[in-house]
Amino acid sequence: LNQCFEELCESQLIQPTFVTEYPKEVSPLAKPHRTKPGFTERFELFCVGREMANAFSELTDPVDQRQRFERQAQKREAGDLEMPEVDEEFLSALEQGMPPTGGLGIGIDRLVMLLTDSPTIKDVIAFPLLK
Repeated sequence: LNQCFEELCESQLIQPTFVTEYPKEVSPLAKPHRTKPGFTERFELFCVGREMANAFSELTDPVDQRQRFERQAQKREAGDLEMPEVDEEFLSALEQGMPPTGGLGIGIDRLVMLLTDSPTIKDVIAFPLLK
């Protein structure tokens, strides 16, 4: 579903558009939606066919977070090298207690994407080792 959205829809979102309620499978750090099982409290802003911002309520449940990380690790073991390994330090911090938080990703890199007509953030990222 997410791949279809990325390939068929994103480029068509010319006017500023907020896409909300992403599936849990593509939002491993986002809190589950309060009323819609299987979805998360997440939104992305699209403009001129590109993602300009990504925001979500952060997951603070260490048990749920571990399960999501372990599912990603299984995908990695099955050959999907883009999936991260289990982050034990992050899980340890969650187990100590984390207050409700939210994240918003918008910055100069996304503005540079727009100004240079770059299709992905990887094309303009300031740290090439992260590409």
